[in-house]
Amino acid sequence: MSSHHIVKDKQEPALIIANGASCKFELLQQLLGWSPFVVVLDGAIRRVSDLGIKVDVLLGDFDEDEIETGQIEKDQFPIEIIHTPDQNKTDLEKGIEFLIERGFPAVNIVWATGQRMDHSLANVFNLIKYKDQIKLVMFDDNSKIIPLNALPQTFEKWYEAGSVISLIPLPSAKGIYTTNLKYNLKDGILEIGVQLGNSNEAETSGIVSLSYETGELLLLECTD
Repeated sequence: MSSHHIVKDKQEPALIIANGASCKFELLQQLLGWSPFVVVLDGAIRRVSDLGIKVDVLLGDFDEDEIETGQIEKDQFPIEIIHTPDQNKTDLEKGIEFLIERGFPAVNIVWATGQRMDHSLANVFNLIKYKDQIKLVMFDDNSKIIPLNALPQTFEKWYEAGSVISLIPLPSAKGIYTTNLKYNLKDGILEIGVQLGNSNEAETSGIVSLSYETGELLLLECTD
């Protein structure tokens, strides 16, 4: 089985593998290389095990048919299996809360989009719910989704010229300031149903900065 390195001080992000559409194996390998601690949600354990990946925790309500925890314990030993039957929260919410309780400062999330749209949207919206408690980034083959914090925090990152950057408000964000984008905002407002910030891009290779005053805002790094 593929393994991940051990880091005792929890300074690197944990990884949650949800139960949506799979990503390319190369992306999954990259994320596993960054993460010393891997949590798999519910029915995804079959697909993860078939890929030969060693995980640390299986978590969920186990409402799918015939999840054989005994065989999983044997195949994935040592593994921690956590039953979370609360139907008022999604398995992703439970996984994020589990990692917050364990003291992890950050988590990468994969396989969280691309199948049922209600599940995909709920998973993306939950990035906003927990962003003040833990650093969250969601990945799929074409997108990297980062929930941003309002002022006094400012997002800054180096991008190559032409890198596609979309800004999506949930449902609105005000007082937006950007630098080094093709279409910069100065005290801008984005709002669902009025104006979105789709398909902007880095103007030159260098630092892109972004800040906003109120609301909620997602930054998406996208590729075709």
